[in-house]
Amino acid sequence: MIDTFAALAHGMAVAVQPMNLLYALIGVFLGTAVGVLPGIGPALTVALLLPVTYKLDPGGSLIMFAGIYYGGMYGGSTTAILINTPGESASMATALEGNKMAKAGRGGPALATSAIGSFVAGTIATIGLAFLAPWLVDFAVRFGPEDYFALMCVAFVTVSATFGDSPIRGLTSLFIGLTLGLVGIDKLTGQARLAFGVPELLDGVEVTTLAVGLFAVGEALYVASRRHHTEEKLEPVRGSLWMTKEDWKRSWKPWLRGTMFGFPIGALPAGGAEIPTFLSYSTEKRLTKHPEEFGKGAIEGVAGPEAANNASAAGTLVPLLTLGLPTSATAAMMLAGFQQYGLNPGPLLFAERPDLVWGLIASLFIANCMLLVLNLPLVGLWVRLLAIPQPWLYAGILVFATMGTIAAKPSVVELSMLAGFGVLGFLMRRFDFPIAPVVVGLILGPIAESQLRRALAISLGDPMTLLQSPISATLLGVALIALLAPFVLKGLGRFKANED
Repeated sequence: MIDTFAALAHGMAVAVQPMNLLYALIGVFLGTAVGVLPGIGPALTVALLLPVTYKLDPGGSLIMFAGIYYGGMYGGSTTAILINTPGESASMATALEGNKMAKAGRGGPALATSAIGSFVAGTIATIGLAFLAPWLVDFAVRFGPEDYFALMCVAFVTVSATFGDSPIRGLTSLFIGLTLGLVGIDKLTGQARLAFGVPELLDGVEVTTLAVGLFAVGEALYVASRRHHTEEKLEPVRGSLWMTKEDWKRSWKPWLRGTMFGFPIGALPAGGAEIPTFLSYSTEKRLTKHPEEFGKGAIEGVAGPEAANNASAAGTLVPLLTLGLPTSATAAMMLAGFQQYGLNPGPLLFAERPDLVWGLIASLFIANCMLLVLNLPLVGLWVRLLAIPQPWLYAGILVFATMGTIAAKPSVVELSMLAGFGVLGFLMRRFDFPIAPVVVGLILGPIAESQLRRALAISLGDPMTLLQSPISATLLGVALIALLAPFVLKGLGRFKANED
């Protein structure tokens, strides 16, 4: 524990350097500004900024990404409350009561409880991250190559099974990513794979090009294809922004309960923010002393889910930093940010680059304070941003995506790939295939392949080596259960329906 305090103090010294403070401020501001825009979540924001930060110093740009992550999470709640359009799925629970409060002229207290709840939950969860991460790293250091391969299998299965409605679609997306991960020169034999005689493909597919194409270009094409969408009605913020004494009294317990739901579930390899936000909402509905207000604008229904949402954002960084496992679309984008600088998140990163990891964790405390200071006074500005016409917004995104890709790697092949991935992203959105597993497959696929080859080389080609280590046998068992569970549950559901 003393070591953790010392490491955190060292990280704080890194985070409070003037340039890093500036990066955190830019990240929080951009994250909130873009998160406020309807339909644009933190994953898309980080994907858009990946090429722009290509030449920055790794520590500064990762601190900026962390600020974007927290800011985007908060920004999504503003749209959920004011126009009933969650910026991402994790803000859906906030929209249920938040928009009713806004329509009743209490948009100010709804936004205030959301901002303060985000701050409280984010701070507690970041403390949890600081103390849980070293313990997980100590455990992960004992991993052999077969254990790492088994861990990658868990990541593949949980990511593809938990994103989207259908596990089959999730696995299809994952295999697209794994196939793209094979492109380039095979590190063991030196042979070119799937390069089709194109010299630019010998280095492999750029993660940034794939991420920007799938998320930004694909999203812009998808929005353009939905011409007949309903017009959103913007609710003006009426009355005072400040919470009354009664609002504070009704909010503080939901903030703490939301944090208790969000952080542990967010830290699980198959976590995510949707489950804890809805768990928090249903708990507050059960525990409230004002049941008649639920469905009409109960402040507890905003305070709890928002705290759970932000606590799970910090929880998601636990498996990402300690094991290299992304458990959300934004975590997959953060992983792409690490890869951009040749850094692999995991236990070795804590040993090799402690300044970077602890600087990043310490900057989350600073980002949280900045969010609170920025968001309460600037609500009026965020509301004005909502009035930007969608055609302008997405045309800007396309220009920004193209310029960013040209700046990172100027070549016709790269731009053609950006366009191709954009069309793929559009088709995946159109037919409801999750996008995050493609990025995860491209990033983790080559790592899983090299670990499997290493394990087989050590055991002279004996595949049973994967089951001889207790850690890898357990992890492969978990992966198998996670793979079969959705199909078994669906089969049981059909059987029950037929019986009825």
